[in-house]
Amino acid sequence: MKIKGLRWWVITLIALATIINYIDRQALSVLWPAIVEDLFPDKTALERKQIYANISIVFVFSYAFGQAIFGKVFDWIGTRIGFVLSIGVWSLATIAHAFAQGMLSFSIFRSILGIAEAGNWPGATKGNAEWFPTKERALAQGIFNSGAAIGGIIAFPIIGFLTLHFSWQAVFIIVGSIGLLWLIPWVIIVKAPPAMHDWITEEEKAYILSGQRVTREGDSQSDSSEEVEEYSPSTGELLSRKQSWGVIIASAAIDPIWWLFVFWIPIYLNEVYGMNVTEIGIYGWVPYVGAMLGAWFGGLLAQNRIAAGWNTDKTRKLVITLGCLIMLPALIAMSNPGAPTVAVLIMAVILFGFQTAIGNVQTLPSDLYGKKAVGTLSGFSGMAAKLGAVGLTSLVPWLTADGNYTPAFVIGASLAIIAIAAIWLLIPKIEALKPKP
Repeated sequence: MKIKGLRWWVITLIALATIINYIDRQALSVLWPAIVEDLFPDKTALERKQIYANISIVFVFSYAFGQAIFGKVFDWIGTRIGFVLSIGVWSLATIAHAFAQGMLSFSIFRSILGIAEAGNWPGATKGNAEWFPTKERALAQGIFNSGAAIGGIIAFPIIGFLTLHFSWQAVFIIVGSIGLLWLIPWVIIVKAPPAMHDWITEEEKAYILSGQRVTREGDSQSDSSEEVEEYSPSTGELLSRKQSWGVIIASAAIDPIWWLFVFWIPIYLNEVYGMNVTEIGIYGWVPYVGAMLGAWFGGLLAQNRIAAGWNTDKTRKLVITLGCLIMLPALIAMSNPGAPTVAVLIMAVILFGFQTAIGNVQTLPSDLYGKKAVGTLSGFSGMAAKLGAVGLTSLVPWLTADGNYTPAFVIGASLAIIAIAAIWLLIPKIEALKPKP
């Protein structure tokens, strides 16, 4: 049996895993107004916000730790089994949320969820590097990044609807079970890498593998180009290159902007506009539409520029810079958005800019290094990104104690500028690196 376009089936499954990933992680924030009334009825509003922040910080710390772990895990055991381990554990952890009784138990289950969910991103980046030629990687990255946005879009109305018919405990069990079902098609379809998969056509196999050859210029070229062996350095050597730190610092700067909204959109709408879970379900999905469109836009723009003859360096820097510049005025505008409809639309612009940039930031490891080092750098940059998110998340209760979220948004704008600087200053040219002489 041969399946045409098998790589698109693979990236679709990875995108679906990302959708499930975001439904599972968003469940707590959407359900939080109902949870606090059940488990923390005697706490003040500030105490409730601090409890939520503490649980979220545990999640992000665990997520950061998991990124470093799973970057190596995927390089060791491969994409297929790595995803089975990651999504299997995080689905069981989501189901376990139904049995939480307070901050400690929620923190334990969120920690397990964070470690396991972290595998999705280095796994997706590695899967992209395995299944796609260089010129299509930004588009493929945009497709599975759009899964995060789609997960955010559907999580709010789905969870809001489920709470009308089920307890918050039952909602965790329902959404956690979806990931276990995903394992079935993944194990069946992704049974081998493209070079050895007996369902892939010879034409597609040749297209993928020839498009992954690294040339002196760092781009995928024809057979007439001078090919060199892929550069997959040791961890120590990888961390000695300033280009690696460009990826790590850019990730640490830009990613907290995303987490600021992932964690705090429901709390913001509840605190600033007095919305309950059902009302949050009506409004909270809108920003993720912008994120979905941005993921597609960033991937398609990069593919378009490469097809027009631009090199990888010019393309990546253009798209990353554009995405950050889109975020800047919108983050400042959040200081006084007015009506809730306007607020969520401005958030949509911010997340559009973020996703435009982040897909290309996440392709940088595969632009710079060979496949055996991609998961490692993705893991380190992902860990740095989550530690940055921890820093901002821990500040939010203090910054917003009076209900004013402006300081948090100003910090977000500053982080976008840092991300641009890291890319331009630390990665003079985005190309396939060679060993140091």
